[in-house]
Amino acid sequence: MGVELGWQFPTSDATSYPPETAKNHENSAHADCMRVIDSLSNEEAKFPIMISNSATSLFFAHAGHGSSSGFLHGLMHPVGGLDHILAMVAVGVWAAMLGGRAVWLVPATFVILMAVGAAIGMSGFDFPAVEPGIGASVILLGLLITMAANVPPAAAAGIVGFFALFHGAAHGGEMPFAASGVAYGLGFLISTAALHLCGVALGVGMQRVSPPVICRTAGAAVAIAGGLILAGML
Repeated sequence: MGVELGWQFPTSDATSYPPETAKNHENSAHADCMRVIDSLSNEEAKFPIMISNSATSLFFAHAGHGSSSGFLHGLMHPVGGLDHILAMVAVGVWAAMLGGRAVWLVPATFVILMAVGAAIGMSGFDFPAVEPGIGASVILLGLLITMAANVPPAAAAGIVGFFALFHGAAHGGEMPFAASGVAYGLGFLISTAALHLCGVALGVGMQRVSPPVICRTAGAAVAIAGGLILAGML
């Protein structure tokens, strides 16, 4: 760095020097070290600090900090968009209207295939027509509720499972860069299941305490909202 040291380490043991000479060597070494430190530019002086900060950031990213942040991001992602909320709740309402094993089979299929779609999205694959697929899912689910469509549980599971791939791809593709994929995925799967449960409870409640027209009207409102979302107006 342009600073020459004015001393060299002795070639023999320091005890071979008289005490006064050894002290002079020590003072000279200290002075030369101070001159080296003083000669450092600001950038050179900052470099060790930058390395230290980078190492600290990496430590926290791999020591659970990224995992907790990813889980919270995943937990909040499904409730951050009206299209996701409407679709998840509608899945639960329609499952409740179908009754029987469809009550658990339809939502469970959605969650499983949404996880598959999320894995595809996280992989970087350009899943086609994600947003149109999500908008279409809201419209179709609203119409199925409006018509009180009574289909076999397996067919209902196949319908919601197909659209779950689009929702999952959207979640996976929007995962924060520093987030843990496992924690993020767990977060939005839990949130999605909770929205399904809300939909099932809502569907059961509406069928018990309100006339069928109320439930069908709610389905029509969901379908209209889906159309507005698809048109970019909502």
